[in-house]
Parts: sequence; structure tokens; C-alpha cells
Amino acid sequence: MRSLTLHLKILIAILVVLGISVTAYQIFVLGIPVTEDATDDLWNIDAKVEFVASAKDPVKVQMFVPPLSRDYVSLNESFISNNYGVSVNRVDGNRKVTWSARRANGKQTLYYRLVLTKRYTGEKSKVKGPTFRDSIAIEGPEKVAADALLAPIRQHSADVETFISEAIKRVNNSSDDNAKLLLAGDPSPAHKAKIVELLLSIAHVPIEKVHTIRLMADQPQSPELWLRSFNGNDWLYFNPETGEQGLPSDRLLWWTGDDNLITVDGGKKANVTFSLNNSEMNAIRLAKLTDENTDANFLDYSLYGLPLQTQQTFMIMVMIPIGVLVILILRNLIGLQTLGTFTPVLIALAFRETGLGFGVVLFTVITALGLSLRSYLEHLKLQMLPRLSVVLTFVVVLIAAISLFSHKLGLERGLSVALFPMVILTMTIERLSITWEERGAGHAMKVAIGTLFAASLAHLIMSVPELVYFIFTFPAVLLILVGFMLAMGRYRGYRLTELVRFKAFLKADS
Repeated sequence: MRSLTLHLKILIAILVVLGISVTAYQIFVLGIPVTEDATDDLWNIDAKVEFVASAKDPVKVQMFVPPLSRDYVSLNESFISNNYGVSVNRVDGNRKVTWSARRANGKQTLYYRLVLTKRYTGEKSKVKGPTFRDSIAIEGPEKVAADALLAPIRQHSADVETFISEAIKRVNNSSDDNAKLLLAGDPSPAHKAKIVELLLSIAHVPIEKVHTIRLMADQPQSPELWLRSFNGNDWLYFNPETGEQGLPSDRLLWWTGDDNLITVDGGKKANVTFSLNNSEMNAIRLAKLTDENTDANFLDYSLYGLPLQTQQTFMIMVMIPIGVLVILILRNLIGLQTLGTFTPVLIALAFRETGLGFGVVLFTVITALGLSLRSYLEHLKLQMLPRLSVVLTFVVVLIAAISLFSHKLGLERGLSVALFPMVILTMTIERLSITWEERGAGHAMKVAIGTLFAASLAHLIMSVPELVYFIFTFPAVLLILVGFMLAMGRYRGYRLTELVRFKAFLKADS
């Protein structure tokens, strides 16, 4: 007996831990929303390219577009132009679009449109980057100034991260004569980044320029320059003005390197204008779009990966254990008497079609009339199988009659009675009649009322939209329910209704 108890406890613990672990993984690692109303940001970015084309030369326009490799995923990408050929290529880790035309004249306008969202997965691909670089050749006063700057940088830094931050701060120190010499009167962010790169190259620390767009709606903007370095595991981003580490979450990496955003052959006066707007979309729908537009398997191994019609069926099926749990609590802990465990759950499922109020009325009417017929057939001394056949046929005729009269009276809700499980009603009538004969009319009415109450409560709980979504999205929760059911299987204590039954004994003792 002890070994059996230990075995049951271990089994319950395994089921509960497994259910909690899988659910926690889906929520905290994969990022699946806990509620159906959860929304996520959807960004629409337009890049408007304007230039003046030369009438004599072919036109070739090249512009960097986001690589979208890790944090963001594209749901739609459009290249809008008139009589231009379009191609997209990868160059040195960047993506570049090329518009080309044999002839064009005058002012030209091209559009690049991108719809993106945050990538829906906690498992990002490993990144690679350089961890060493050769020194940039430098001589004369510039070399002396660079060495003078590097000495305090080495002294005040403990690792690569602090070394880079300290270098950026030294270069941006307007009172440092060595920094002034290297900047040579050009304090632009791009030139400062070039001097930082020079200093870091002497220390063999690789760094590259990163150009980003801020995901801020309704504000025109230009690409923002950042610096990054690879530490062997991940990229470290630095503000080239302050040396602060960490790329803000609202920055979208557009391209890397020293090249300009756009180059135009056969044209002049090129200009790119960015406009952004933000909207929200249901998180699960957005996750489905992510899976459809990428190779991600965010929802491949969930019930959302099933065909839509099958999903509707499973939304009902996964709630059946919830209904069974309700009946189990009502019977084992409260002591409510019902016609078995599954009959109330099946009646609760029928209430999904008829509605609770109308379904209770229909159930009561059909069961009462069926019991009357069953009582009449008892006088004919029929065997069980023919008797059940007659009752079933009577139930079908009664359902058809109720549907017909409801339609004539304009009560369209009555048409749904045809979806009531006829076999369940027939067996319910048969079992109630047997209970009536064996234990009396009072007990039969008590069981009937208990069954109807349990079915109604199970229906209400099984129809809660938030609960349906949670169980369907995180089906591993059912393992926790199984563990609870196993624990209740060994319960031998008193039920709440027995407190009323034994109340007389307490009075007698006193």
C-alpha cells in the first residue's frame, strides 16, 4: 500500500511539473500571449526616394533595406515604382534593393514599404562577428595624439565594453587637445565614429558603424548612427555621442558599414524621406502571420497548426476535461447526485447550441414527456431493447415537432433542439425511470435536478471565452488537471452534503 501511494504521488508530481514547465515555456520563452485580447505592435514604414534623372543615361538606384535577421520579421515588403526593374541582393551582411531603368527623365519618385513586427520566438539564431582587426596605419602628430588618448583609456577600462565606452567619451571631450587634433575641425558624428574606429584599431578591437531608424510614428527622421562590436557571443551597441551601451528597443537596424544609404547612377539630387505609423493587431493572429511569412515554427506544434475547421472541433474537445473536473468536484467533494459523470457533461455540450435557458426548458420538457412514455411502456411488459427503441423514436418525433412549432411561432432558437444528442436524452430518460422504480420518485427527481444543475454549471464554465482560449493555447494545462483528478481519486473524506445528513447525530449527542 505504501509503494502504491508513493507511486501515485510521483506520478502526480511528474504530471504537474510537466504541465507547468510546458506552459511556462510557451509563455515566457516563446512569448505566447496569455489572453486572447493581447495585442502587439505592427509597424508600417515607408521610404520615399526622390531624385532627378538624366535623360541621356540609364538609371540605376541602389538603397539599403533592413536585413531583418533577428529581432524583427517582415510581414509584407513592397517595392513601388513605375517602369523600373527591381532586384534585391545581399552584400556584406546587408540587403540592398536596386531599381533600374533604360530611360528616365526629370523628377522620379520610388517607394519602399515595409510591414514588420517583433520576431515571435525566444530561440534566436547565433550571430557571428570579428573579434580581432589589424591596426589602421597612422604617422606623425596624429599617431602621437592617438597614443596619448589610448594611455588613459587603457588605464580606466577593465574589458572590451568599458574600453570602447571610454574611447567614445575621450573622442567627444571637446576640451581634450589630442581629440581636437584627430578631429581636425570636423565634429560631425560620422567623423567622430571614424576617429573612434582608428583608436580601437590600434588596440585591435573591431568595431563597425550601424545605421538605425527609430520606430516612432508621425515624426520625419533620418537614419541614426550607432557603433557596435562583437564580444565573442553577441553584438554590443554603443551610442557614438555618449559611449552608453545598449541599443534602445525602438531602434530598427537598417544597414551597417560606411556606405551611404542610397546611390544613384544616371541621376542627381537623391533624397530619402522616412514616414512611419504604428497599429496594433491581435497577438495570436500576428503570430500566425509570422509563421506564414517566415520559416518560423512558432505555432507549428500547437493546436493552431491544425486546419481551421479542426481547430473549432478541438476548442470544444479540450473543454470536456474542464466539464468533467466540475462534475468530479460536485460529486466527490460536495456530494451532488447526478446520472453518472459524463451524462451532465454531454448535456452541457448540447447547451452550447441551444443556449442555457432554452436548453434547460427543452431538456425538462423532453425528459418529462419521455418519462411518461416510459411509464406507459412499462405496463406493456416490453423488453429493454424494444423499449429503448420506442423511446428513441418518440424523442426524435418530439424534437421534430418542437422545431416545427417553434419555427411557425417565429422562435428560431427552437430549431437548435435538433442538435440535442438524442441518444443521451433517450438513455437519460431510461436511467431516470429505472431510478424511479428502484429508489422512488423523490430520489429520481433529486438526481434529475442534480444532473441539470451540474450540466448548467459545467456549461457556464466551459463557455468562458478566456478559459477556452487559455486551454486551447496551452493544452499542457490538462496534465495539471489529470494530476488533480488522480489526487481526488484517493479522497475518502466526508462530502459537504453529508454534514446535513449527519446533523441529526450531532443533535442526539448533545
